[in-house]
Amino acid sequence: MIIKNVSLETVCGITSRIPQNLYPEVAFAGRSNVGKSSLINALMNRKSLARTSSQPGKTQTINYYNINQELYLVDLPGYGYTHANVKIKAKWGKMTENYLRSSRQLKTVFLLLDIRHAPSANDRLMYDWILENGYLPTLIATKRDKIKPSRLPEHISLIKETLEADDRIRLIPFSALTKDGREEIYAVLDELVAQARTEAVSLTGGTPAKDA
Repeated sequence: MIIKNVSLETVCGITSRIPQNLYPEVAFAGRSNVGKSSLINALMNRKSLARTSSQPGKTQTINYYNINQELYLVDLPGYGYTHANVKIKAKWGKMTENYLRSSRQLKTVFLLLDIRHAPSANDRLMYDWILENGYLPTLIATKRDKIKPSRLPEHISLIKETLEADDRIRLIPFSALTKDGREEIYAVLDELVAQARTEAVSLTGGTPAKDA
C-alpha cells in the first residue's frame, strides 16, 4: 500500500453517532500502553498523526483516519488503563461495543498485543469480544525489537496458546522502531481494499477503477 494522503476525518465520543461510511473500515484495538499510536504513525508515515503520550489511556474517542479516499483506519479507545476510574472504563467499553455492533463497513479488527508478555485478561476479553461480534481479528505483536530474534517463535506461540487462537488467525510481529512487520500489515490492507472494489463492481455491474 502506498499512502498518498491521510487525514483525521471524524472523532466520535460517547454520545456521538457512529458514521456510516462508504469506504471499508479497519479498526485498531489494544491496551493503553501497547503502542497503538506509534503503530498508526508508522503505517501512515507520519510522526504525530496519532498522538503518543507518556500517559497511557490518552485516546478516549473513536478516531477515523481517511486513507487515500478508499479506506478508513479506525483507532479505538485503549483499554486496561489502571488509573482510569470505573465510569471512564465503562464508557470506553460502551463506545467500542457500540462501534463493533453498529459499523456496516468494518472488515477486520487488528488487535495489538505486547509481544513480551502473555495476553492479559483484558486482551483475552477483547479477543473474545471481537469473535463474538463476527470478526476474525488480525493479531499484531508490538515491540518486536524488545526481544531477541531467537525467542520470537516462543513468544508467538505463547500469545496464540493463551488466546486459544486457531490457524485462521494471522499474527504479525511489529516494531515501530525498525518498521519490521509494516509491509505485512500493508498487505492485509491491500487485500481488504481489493476485496471492497470487487464487491462494489459486482453490485454495480461496472468495471473496477484503476489506481492512479
